[in-house]
Amino acid sequence: MSASPKAIVLLSGGLDSATVLALAKRQGFAVYALSFRYGQRHQIELAAAAKLAKAHQVVEHVSLEIDLRIFGGSALTADIAVPKDRAEVSGGSAIPVTYVPARNTIFLSFALAWAEVLEAADIFIGVNALDYSGYPDCRPAFIHAYQAMANLATRAGVENADPLRIHTPLIHMSKAEIIRLGHSLGVDYGLTCSCYDPSPEGQPCGHCDACLLRAKGFAEAGMADPLCGG
Repeated sequence: MSASPKAIVLLSGGLDSATVLALAKRQGFAVYALSFRYGQRHQIELAAAAKLAKAHQVVEHVSLEIDLRIFGGSALTADIAVPKDRAEVSGGSAIPVTYVPARNTIFLSFALAWAEVLEAADIFIGVNALDYSGYPDCRPAFIHAYQAMANLATRAGVENADPLRIHTPLIHMSKAEIIRLGHSLGVDYGLTCSCYDPSPEGQPCGHCDACLLRAKGFAEAGMADPLCGG
């Protein structure tokens, strides 16, 4: 019997990445999970990522440290207030201050490096272009461009081996659809963390964009969020 194909899954510890992790496992991949401590104020998500990696029995979970606070430029990496109770949090025209400059480009580059070492041709990322906060690096055009670049920049691409594939299974799904999918895959959303500005004890604020999108998703899915005692 041939070994399962290897895949890198970018695992933040949030709802979307948890769903993608479960989906990659269901599709038969041997999963290598990659998380980042990048100076984010919501570092509680890393504990969530570790719990998810253990629950889904990944082959290896790497938590890589890079410090994007050196550059700042985001409410997640600098002394800038996290917006609360915004009226428009899903795909608005203005890019919110919680956008971390080039974050997905940076994360995918590390995933690409690890994929080369593992001789893996598949990377999964939980970007979403429907119920999202307006980040430019969550759009299909960005993913297509990055995949094309990656296949020009790697040994596998140059040697015409198995080309790299970046999987974005959630990119055209609503948050409610993502939650229903995760539920069907047995994802325990009680292990996840979505909040941008949690309390020191890790309790979600309930008012940032991430919390509002999560609440909207569970409401539209007709399910109770386990983090809210439901």
